[in-house]
Amino acid sequence: MALCGVVGAMALPSELIVHIFSFLSDRDKLRASAVCSRWRECLFYPALWTELKLRIGGGCNGGGSSSEDTPKLEFLMRKFGSFVRELQLELAPVGSYLSPLNNDSSNTRMDQVPGPESDPQLSERWRDAMATYLDQVLCVFTSIRHNRNLKKLSLYGDTCILQQEGLLDSSNLHQIHQGDKKINEIQQLFMEFLSNSRQLRYLSCSFMLGLVTPCSLACLSNPSAETLQHLSLLDHQLGPLISPSELDRLSNLHSLALDFSDLTSELCGLLASPHRTPLHRLSLLLNGAALEFKPLEGTATEDDWKTLVRRSANLRVYIMALEVGSTELLRVLKPSLPLERLQLDSYSTLVTDSIVELISQQYNKTLTHFLLLRDDQDLPDLSVNRNEDPLVLLAWRCTQLAVLVIHGYTVWSHNLVAISRLRGSSLKVLTVSEESIDFDPDQSICMEGDPVHNLVMEVSLSLGRVWHPCLDSSLVLPEPTQHFHRELHVFSMGISFDSGQPAQRQQR
Repeated sequence: MALCGVVGAMALPSELIVHIFSFLSDRDKLRASAVCSRWRECLFYPALWTELKLRIGGGCNGGGSSSEDTPKLEFLMRKFGSFVRELQLELAPVGSYLSPLNNDSSNTRMDQVPGPESDPQLSERWRDAMATYLDQVLCVFTSIRHNRNLKKLSLYGDTCILQQEGLLDSSNLHQIHQGDKKINEIQQLFMEFLSNSRQLRYLSCSFMLGLVTPCSLACLSNPSAETLQHLSLLDHQLGPLISPSELDRLSNLHSLALDFSDLTSELCGLLASPHRTPLHRLSLLLNGAALEFKPLEGTATEDDWKTLVRRSANLRVYIMALEVGSTELLRVLKPSLPLERLQLDSYSTLVTDSIVELISQQYNKTLTHFLLLRDDQDLPDLSVNRNEDPLVLLAWRCTQLAVLVIHGYTVWSHNLVAISRLRGSSLKVLTVSEESIDFDPDQSICMEGDPVHNLVMEVSLSLGRVWHPCLDSSLVLPEPTQHFHRELHVFSMGISFDSGQPAQRQQR
């Protein structure tokens, strides 16, 4: 019997080629599309692109300028914007533009970046980055404005490095050529998208300058108002982005993320209404730099929290407090607030031992994540003396604690051992920067060998896994708003947005 001739990939039916390509990542699909016209035709089949995750600009893929990324974004959005079901986009047109020249920008936080007025060359790059940001946002919403089938839209504008003196807001965009015209067009396109949507379930817009206005949600179609289960509107520059009447329309919300100052007593009362779906996740950003413009007066009271918790028994709260002092924290940390995750992040503001003590007492049954970060060369000691560390008490009292991250505060080695012994293997993440660890000289006299080696051995034994202090502080200090945006996504996905029932918790 004669053997058939060799059958190549080109002889396969298109349906089979599409099925094979479905196992490739988005990046590999795009690379494979350059092989031949047949593959390109198959690779751009709509079924292969129901979900799209992109991070554009900022030199994140080798340090190229974000203007070079714009044609890539235009191509992808032109191809898939009208039918994609899930779109997750991070616009970062700033990383390689505005970092100090000949410097690595990956470790740069906001306070380390000079303002554009301090350097003419930097100022020009600042304007270029702003213009590119506007063009990229226009590109996205021009492509998706008629998409009626989009179920999930997550947008993050990584504009933190554009920070000048004071807060960055949409007024900065008006300095760009035709900035006013582009901002108006962007806002109109966003509202057009909301009005055309029919089954939107997840909407997240974080720090997207010039996109959301207090009138935007009024354009959301009635079908999407019924289906929307997660809403995130984070922009600490503007007034409230959601009114009580608009929140009242969104009766099936399971997860919500807002600036803390926007969670008024009235909104909290609406969330506790018996006519709504109980809320499961609430993420709140408290930015100390914005409190001058968005004060805490009128925010949810202790009675409001009690009422909300009675209605939403499974509610859990995540708070990021950025550059917030102890006085403000005392006003925010209500006893009835069901706090699960808390990050205290600052450049210089000091968290006191009494605040940590309060946290461990009030949230001993709910707290699972605690991040205490301070980006300052001074390393204050929270303990009254070396044997009364409030972090040890927190580890003892908070029986659900699974993630503990510390940087910028002194942690004595024997207290770190105590923390690891108290929590054991249930402490899934214990990250402490090496520079934060100190050793008691009196104890070192009684111990043989290298104290660092002994500490590593003791903590590893207590945790039941290999442990080391973090040698690179930049790994402990992510850019705060970007970290919050990503973490609240993980936090919110702890529930199912189809059934509305709590899903299995995800750990970092």
